[in-house]
Amino acid sequence: MKAFIFPGQGSQYSGMGKDFSVYPRAYFFFERAQDVLGIDMYRLMNEDEEILKLTENAQPAIYLASYIAFDELMRNGYLPSVLAGHSLGEYTALAAADVYDFELGLYIVRKRGEYISQALVPGQGTMAAVVGLSFAEVKRQISGVEGVWIANHNAEDQVVISGLREGVLTAMQLLKTKAKRVVELKVSGPFHTPLLEVAKEKMARELEDVKFRKPRWPIVMNCTARETTDPQEIKQYVLEQITSPVLWYDSILTITKMRILNFIEVGPGKVLTNLLKRSGKISCQHFTEFIAQQSTVEVVQV
Repeated sequence: MKAFIFPGQGSQYSGMGKDFSVYPRAYFFFERAQDVLGIDMYRLMNEDEEILKLTENAQPAIYLASYIAFDELMRNGYLPSVLAGHSLGEYTALAAADVYDFELGLYIVRKRGEYISQALVPGQGTMAAVVGLSFAEVKRQISGVEGVWIANHNAEDQVVISGLREGVLTAMQLLKTKAKRVVELKVSGPFHTPLLEVAKEKMARELEDVKFRKPRWPIVMNCTARETTDPQEIKQYVLEQITSPVLWYDSILTITKMRILNFIEVGPGKVLTNLLKRSGKISCQHFTEFIAQQSTVEVVQV
């Protein structure tokens, strides 16, 4: 049994278009993206890093690359037992599970990126990664700092804080006295905080008349770290995720309790693979490595 996991913002890189165009059905999806968004996504995915990292560009680019990767796995006969996605990646997981169509998902993530970008003036918010402290300890340390929240619980000893820039910088100084490392992230806003309530409300209106389908496989949701197959719950939780922390570490624990210890990262970069490789009990491969390994095994068997 395998879990397919989909990366979020930060996994994008210039040259994604060229790298993912090698897959047989890639141009079909590039063309569908052009039809839906009116944007040459192949060109955008090869653009300058500064352009690509803008939230409204990065999110559909990562979604598209990840879906092409998922399609390639499916085309080769590899199926998951459960799905999960980190932040934006949750939207890709939902498309992969057929909760909604690829095209609708692409439209949704583009809108999500736009609404998040519009929620706050650029530069007013920021995020920082904290390494070497537990979730509980980080929460305790920032409890007295106004305008700062925990945004991600990525690993047992890796937490991301988010909020108004002044507050985050203050929190960073406090945390540097306790943590192994505290690094401000190159992001365009305070993701997964109540500061994005306006973006959440706009997304709720976008999804109001969208009928979610029951997923083909269970999905472990970010804001609860629990699996579900209920369409109404999924719609509720995917909206909550915009202003709530991503409980990624907790989600991985949920999957391992299902006796699934093999993970495949489906998308650009190896952010999630590197996170999971820190645990000796879990096997995680990037999808390119997994497919290459399976091909080698098949040749040997023949």
